[in-house]
Amino acid sequence: MAAAAAEGGGGGGGAVYDPSYVPDSVKTFVAHMYRHVRDKNVYEIHQMYEGGFQRLSDRLFRDAPWPAAEAISPYCDGDHVFLLLYRELWYRHAYARASSSSSSAPLAAGQRAESWANYCDLFSVVLHGVVNMQLPNQWLWDMVDEFVYQFQSFCQYRAKLKNKSDDELHQLKQFDKAWNVYGVLNYLQALVEKSMIAQILEREKEGLEQFTATDGYDYQGGSNVLKMLGYYSMIGLLRIHCLLGDYRTGLKCLAPIDLNQQGVYTIVIGSHISAIYHYGFANLMMRRYAEATREFSKILLYILKYKQYHQKSPQYDQILKKNEQMYALLAICLSLCPQHNLIDENVSTQLKEKYNDKMTKMQRFDDEAYAAYDELFSYACPKFITPSPPALDQPLTNYNQDAYRLQLKLFLYEVKQQQLLSGLRSYLKLYSTITIAKLAQYMEVDEATLRSILMTYKHKMHTVDNNGKIVSSADFDFYIKEDVIHVMESKPIKRHGDYFLRQILKFEEMIGELEKVQFD
Repeated sequence: MAAAAAEGGGGGGGAVYDPSYVPDSVKTFVAHMYRHVRDKNVYEIHQMYEGGFQRLSDRLFRDAPWPAAEAISPYCDGDHVFLLLYRELWYRHAYARASSSSSSAPLAAGQRAESWANYCDLFSVVLHGVVNMQLPNQWLWDMVDEFVYQFQSFCQYRAKLKNKSDDELHQLKQFDKAWNVYGVLNYLQALVEKSMIAQILEREKEGLEQFTATDGYDYQGGSNVLKMLGYYSMIGLLRIHCLLGDYRTGLKCLAPIDLNQQGVYTIVIGSHISAIYHYGFANLMMRRYAEATREFSKILLYILKYKQYHQKSPQYDQILKKNEQMYALLAICLSLCPQHNLIDENVSTQLKEKYNDKMTKMQRFDDEAYAAYDELFSYACPKFITPSPPALDQPLTNYNQDAYRLQLKLFLYEVKQQQLLSGLRSYLKLYSTITIAKLAQYMEVDEATLRSILMTYKHKMHTVDNNGKIVSSADFDFYIKEDVIHVMESKPIKRHGDYFLRQILKFEEMIGELEKVQFD
């Protein structure tokens, strides 16, 4: 646990970091936090976690780690579980410093392995011990989110071998068991199973459980820790499987959470965005364009309405980044499968401002179109990982981009397969009936090729949903009878009620603003 600076000098002084030195403000913070954790005072814990920890980090520890856990132990009665929680915050702060633009040196493999060992100890206590705590949902979500992030970060770190020093390579050999993909998946799956969260959510549907109504908290004197870690682990598993390119398994892991209902995942905006981003991306890669479009539109409308309330949140920059990435993914979905009736008017306006030119290019399916698809996918996709450890006895190369290149290749291959479908769609939208011979002439292909293209369209616009049913994601359908194509275009349902409600709300806001105006 080494770096630089101490009390008063954490913001940039040159004093040497002393892990045993505890500033008075940290002593007070730890003592109060420990008391609130012991008293299950969730409100005060949340205030200290979201506010106090961040303020102290900015003021004293911008360029230095927090004091060592052993040093603050006297101020929490040496409580083993509290010290595990403190170490979790310690390593999270260390990772945040290492990834900031002001810091150039990444965390060493040894420190990453120590963080892994701390998570193992913490989750083992939760799984096999008796944890009688209530912690804020924000902290429990951040715990799972950081666990997955550190796994992803370690996979990227060890995949960049080219410029590693001998000491770094030695540490990679020494800690080769740290952040093992099976270990990571096993812990998250164990939290899901031990918490029995899937059964709790099923019982809630039958009216036998109050989980969403209580935001996952236990007001009978029990603990919410295992239950909520299990809940958020389902989102963590979806994220990991997306990073590995196993989209079907990822969606299965999230299946117990009904995204069509207001759920506990929406309370913490980070979990809300992560769940929908990875859910939408997985559906996009599985050609379920309509489902991806529907969910992206809902979350983007939510962010559009409520992002101003999160401006002071430490996650605000991440919210804005994910917002931009989801607009890019929505542009891809609508270019491959136009479903404009599924997106909100306000989201559509924002999308046109950001990506109208690129979406026009992507309809052409020429080199410029492929470049636009490549650019948007590369910007908006997750940071894919290769989970297997490197062969350190081979010539040292960087392979951290291999997984990304493979997913990009598969995606662009899918785009190329749809090359002729765009032209077919534009022709069929003009006709209610047209002969195969006539359409083949228009498209400058022979009839056999056209039949193949028509079958490709049917195949590409149908997919298997989570329940195993074949569903269509096309905005129109057709059938062929006696060499004549009959087109059935689905007419979007006009929701006049929504329009009038929006206008009423706008007028009420205007009246409210006018009432505030004072005339002389």
